[in-house]
Amino acid sequence: MDKDSPCIVVACDGSEQSLSAAKLASDLAEATGQPLKLLTVYPYAKSSVLVVAGVEPGKIDAEREKHGQEVFDAARQVLSGQVDLREEILLNGDPAHEIIEYMHNHPGAHLVLGRRGFSAVRTLLLGSVSEKVVRHATGPVTVVGQ
Repeated sequence: MDKDSPCIVVACDGSEQSLSAAKLASDLAEATGQPLKLLTVYPYAKSSVLVVAGVEPGKIDAEREKHGQEVFDAARQVLSGQVDLREEILLNGDPAHEIIEYMHNHPGAHLVLGRRGFSAVRTLLLGSVSEKVVRHATGPVTVVGQ
């Protein structure tokens, strides 16, 4: 599929909020006839801990794949075959940065993601993936709240 083709992409992390986003994304894909893609990011923070602990690169890759499979399995359960999944995308790095880059490189994508609902103080101190994506995304973004 052409990267410029319209599609619905749901950013998943396994949280209840991302599962709600997956359900809404599925409804959007079904209503618009656009393909649905799942996207997750294995955070550098997790792989950095494994590197510092001396874990072999092959085992880190396996852990990343395991993370992706668990997140995608949870999302597929929520979708329960309602729509046909076109692709599962597993990225590695800072979640907000990787999602923004994906949107930049796929201008036809409409992103759907969940919002964790952290307190204002925690969001100010740590930032929020959904807030960063909304500020910097180059295409349409739907944020599913609590």
